[in-house]
Amino acid sequence: MTILSSIKGACILLAATAISFPGIATDEEDIRKTLNHYIDGTSFSRPAEINQAFHETANLYLTKKDEPHWIVPSSEYAGWFGRRTPGTDTGRIGEIISMDIAGDTATAKVEILVPGRKMRYVDQFLVKKLDGEWKIIAKTASSAPANNHGGRVLFILSSQAFHGSSDLPAGASFSEIVNAYDEFKKHGYTVDFVTPEGGSLPLSYINTSIDMHRKYIYDSDLMYALAHTKKPEDIKPARYKAVHYVGGSNAMYGVADNKALQDISMEIYEKHGGIISSVCHGTAGIVNLKTSSGTYLVAGKKVVGYPEDYERQTAEYFKQFPLLIGQSVQDHDGDFRFGPRNQAFVEVDGRLITGQNHLSSRLVVQKIVEALDK
Repeated sequence: MTILSSIKGACILLAATAISFPGIATDEEDIRKTLNHYIDGTSFSRPAEINQAFHETANLYLTKKDEPHWIVPSSEYAGWFGRRTPGTDTGRIGEIISMDIAGDTATAKVEILVPGRKMRYVDQFLVKKLDGEWKIIAKTASSAPANNHGGRVLFILSSQAFHGSSDLPAGASFSEIVNAYDEFKKHGYTVDFVTPEGGSLPLSYINTSIDMHRKYIYDSDLMYALAHTKKPEDIKPARYKAVHYVGGSNAMYGVADNKALQDISMEIYEKHGGIISSVCHGTAGIVNLKTSSGTYLVAGKKVVGYPEDYERQTAEYFKQFPLLIGQSVQDHDGDFRFGPRNQAFVEVDGRLITGQNHLSSRLVVQKIVEALDK
């Protein structure tokens, strides 16, 4: 369920707050294990692992030329992946997109990318708990040409729902999320979301009169991802080409001093040659990042964020801020810059790319894509 409220003209959504029910967490974990047996088995030519995912009586309902309703037993399907040496990479990249659990049954959606063939498959599963084990009992799939190439980007956001210790609502900027997400998807990237606590993400500044907002507020795949953000321990930095710190009023809290998130970003940046980027208040998340030599990442670099000059400094929310973005950048020997209010403004300094506000989000992504293409 989502909670929609209007606060000072801004529409704020607290996405799908997780409620704890006995057994649900374990069931979700077990279903993920089952689906990952399918994903790993088909990605690395392991028919035994595929069979482990399916119930022995399961069927796949597929389509082939001149046969729109093609029924394949799961054992036969698994055999297709036994034609190569076990462990051989098939070129498939799988990802669980969503799941819905109802008692001892569940439905799940898995995305399979095949960059070599420029194809994207969407597999839909019916999963059932039988004799204490979750097994796939049916699968169907659709396919379409796609430009996905397997590159991944990690969005870093805050879990904070209020300004500091106050009862003033705070959330991640929906504009900054969807503008950046849409641009990355357009260029074939997969986007993951991580927060300090994982789980549901507080959202703010939603306006369904804006086409891009309306497009994504009803996109079940994105909204599921925002309601089930990853925890830092779920992240494997080697998978990512870039990290992107998203702004919004809550970005000032819980990110800048989070050691686990800092380590993820700097491993992507230093060990894997990745890009670090931020927009608006998201720049608060990068001000304390340090290189392996102990120097601040922003030192000697041009850095953009939402300046305190544009804040309502007498307002109660501002008094809750644990740091000031521009001042922190300058204190750490960075060159803090900003442009006119309500205009896009972006700086590129090597593999650090930063923007001023939500109007800059798409341009920041374009600069990231340009740099990655090089």
